[in-house]
Amino acid sequence: MAEFDRPTVAAGAGSAAVVDQGLRSYLLRVYNYMAVGLVVTGLVAYFVYAAATTTDTANAVAQVGNGLYLTSFGAAIYTSALRYVVIFAPLAFVLVLSFGIQRMSAAAAQLAFWAFAAVMGLSLSSIFLTYTGTSIARTFFISAATFGAMSLFGYTTRRDLSGFGSFLLMGLIGIIIASIVNIWLASSALSFGISILGVLIFVGLTAYDTQRIKLGYSSSFGSDVLQKSAIMGALSLYLDFINLFLMLLRLTGSQRN
Repeated sequence: MAEFDRPTVAAGAGSAAVVDQGLRSYLLRVYNYMAVGLVVTGLVAYFVYAAATTTDTANAVAQVGNGLYLTSFGAAIYTSALRYVVIFAPLAFVLVLSFGIQRMSAAAAQLAFWAFAAVMGLSLSSIFLTYTGTSIARTFFISAATFGAMSLFGYTTRRDLSGFGSFLLMGLIGIIIASIVNIWLASSALSFGISILGVLIFVGLTAYDTQRIKLGYSSSFGSDVLQKSAIMGALSLYLDFINLFLMLLRLTGSQRN
């Protein structure tokens, strides 16, 4: 009997090794997409900010403060009605990817993700008007360390986080509603509370999404399905990181004025 058992065990071990190697390759692709997306967002945000501002009063349209002025391009994207397009354009890309990725080719889905990252950079460029470059850099590295720790926890833990995920998603809906309400209330206390809760929620979502992406992998998936799944996984983690960064920036960022 032992002789018959050996090939079965060997085949099982080999299959597990293939799955493990495939999972590592898949997760590496997810994190690579996310990392490149963040680089694209950061570069676009900085260069848009540089094009939108000037210290030369001859080419200025409006003053921002501390010797900084808006160019005509800056005034268009930050003060005109166009700013609403800039603000909500990333949401449109998220909806297109979330509900339309199954009808896209893998190449089209990847292109949509890079376009989303660039548009998000355009939307986030205004943070350079509000916060100092030093505090933005500091908050970015704090966010990266926090994200990395929680993503590692989500990957390694054997605890099922799906129950926490449902709770966190309800909390996310709550802070979205509170943020919309606070547009009219303009309450600093409510804004502070939203930021605190937001940090906790997105820290938890980082671990939850990492585990969900890991458990959602299957070696039976075709290359096209794996490619699109990796893009959607990268999108989830990207959004967790960006929102964690913004919440921390509101709490710890040093404002220019």
